Amino acid sequence: MLVTKPAPDFKAQAVMPDNTFKEVSLSDYKGKKIVLFFYPLDFTFVWPSELIAFDKRINEFEKRDVQVLGCSVDSHFSHLRWKEMPVEKGGIGNVQYPLIADIDKSIARSYDVLLGVTPASVMTADDELETSVGGGVALRGSFLIDEHGNVRHEIKNDLPLGRNVDEMLRLLDALDHHNKHGEVCPAGWMKGKTGMNPSDQGMRDYLANNTEEL
Repeated sequence: MLVTKPAPDFKAQAVMPDNTFKEVSLSDYKGKKIVLFFYPLDFTFVWPSELIAFDKRINEFEKRDVQVLGCSVDSHFSHLRWKEMPVEKGGIGNVQYPLIADIDKSIARSYDVLLGVTPASVMTADDELETSVGGGVALRGSFLIDEHGNVRHEIKNDLPLGRNVDEMLRLLDALDHHNKHGEVCPAGWMKGKTGMNPSDQGMRDYLANNTEEL
């Protein structure tokens, strides 16, 4: 689990919003919140709906000063071809966020979303490191990384289960509310609603006034 830990940095080729190729790294976006999401493969099922859903809400992410990054084990050439394919024919259209090419699967491996890996150990001059070998495609993992580079939320879905992009926006709002007001955000909290003071009395007060909404 990566929550509370620094997000693993990486460097890889990506297709940018203007369809140019560029080498990007996570550290390029230092100081911004980042939503990094993985999907298994280009030109497959379920995944187009998710990528399009992120793109349709890209203005909402930008309003929150959040950088969205998509990533799969396909090449950047494959990403571009998928962007060029019309949506009605199974493409994703010209999505306005970078799509990262994790060809060697090192990014998916470092975020522990690579499906079908085998644990392994590697000996170095100074130590024995735990790693993994093999692996096919990435599970549909999503990571919310704060402006300090720490993972604040992660979720991993099995291949048939689609994500709710609006839930990621809700979590971004909850994190912003906590940072600004010091309150914690109870179940189902939405922007504009009351938070909970992180104390015994705060919990009692919140439950006394909001139980019917839970």
